[in-house]
Amino acid sequence: MILMLHGIEHFNLYNQSDPISPLLQLTDRMVWDCLWFVVGGKAYAIFALLFGFSFYIMEQNALRRGQDFRLRFCWRMLLLFGFGCFNAAFFCGEVLVLYSIVGFVLPLVCRLKNKTLLIIAAVLMLQPVDWIKMAYAALTDSQSTILEFNFEPYWNNSMKMLSEGNFVQTVLTNLWDGQIFSLAWAWGAGRFCQTASLFILGLVAGRIQWFADTPHNRSMWAKTFAAALLAFMPLYGLSTLLPDFASTLPLDTTGIAGMFTSKSFMTPMMLIVNSLHKFCFMTMIVTGLLFAFYSTRLARPMRYIMPYGRMSLTNYITQSIIGSFLFYHWGLHLNLCDTWSLLLCITVLSLQITFCRWWMSSHSHGPLEGLWKKLTWIGSDR
Repeated sequence: MILMLHGIEHFNLYNQSDPISPLLQLTDRMVWDCLWFVVGGKAYAIFALLFGFSFYIMEQNALRRGQDFRLRFCWRMLLLFGFGCFNAAFFCGEVLVLYSIVGFVLPLVCRLKNKTLLIIAAVLMLQPVDWIKMAYAALTDSQSTILEFNFEPYWNNSMKMLSEGNFVQTVLTNLWDGQIFSLAWAWGAGRFCQTASLFILGLVAGRIQWFADTPHNRSMWAKTFAAALLAFMPLYGLSTLLPDFASTLPLDTTGIAGMFTSKSFMTPMMLIVNSLHKFCFMTMIVTGLLFAFYSTRLARPMRYIMPYGRMSLTNYITQSIIGSFLFYHWGLHLNLCDTWSLLLCITVLSLQITFCRWWMSSHSHGPLEGLWKKLTWIGSDR
């Protein structure tokens, strides 16, 4: 799904064409709104949750061999940083560099009790940095912001090169301006705190065997789905209503109401609300998929695409290379509407699934997954 979202964005270039056909205009709007509603801010969150879960599995395997996995995992994060930089050369909006940085939180907290981990995860999910920004805006009555980075110059440099540069120019710009922009945007969007929270939640999910099919877990999934749905509805409503409410207030409003006319207050407030409603929706997706896999006939088609999930690193980086070639100036520089972009990405996804099934029929790991594993354990007698 993340490929489809990146595809309609043209991998951050946003140079979509405007169709003349009323039907294509309608489908474009449907494609854009549906994908952003379902995937935007949720696909990466699911990936982050599973990232924490994979750390639990690797740590437990190491402990069974009498090894301490924490330092080895730090080395693994440095390797992931390298994979991320390679990926960033093609796609400046990639997430692996962020994961490699935030991933260092896991060896720091992995010996804590579950209750402590859940408290830390909850605090991080509530976006403490943005609460500080709100408090500063409220107490100082200031229109200025704190703890932010201006990434606009780096964004402008990146977009100029994606639309005009050759391959070498694009790579060099992506590796510097693109990554500064990407990390600054991730900081401003609350991704650092939310990603760390999801990593920790994935670790706890592994400890309590949350993904296993048991009667207790089915009951817990149902309760979790219901709680997430009940929380999602008012949070999503607030994300829609608060900006409209703020726009109705006169600019000279004072007191509590006046804070809603302050951009320095409303921006972090909206980020908190949006972050939470996306987390709730992501939770609904995960629990819904668990029910579908264990309780319905959808298990068969879901098993069909399992090889694709086992090669997530290979697929993610391959998508960046293909997307860069399709949409950037150094490649084909396609200028498609959202509907045709989606259909093109579905074709690419289908080819990837076919390749993954063929590859995994004779290998235990994907190409990059196998390389990552070998480099992780280099110098070990494992």
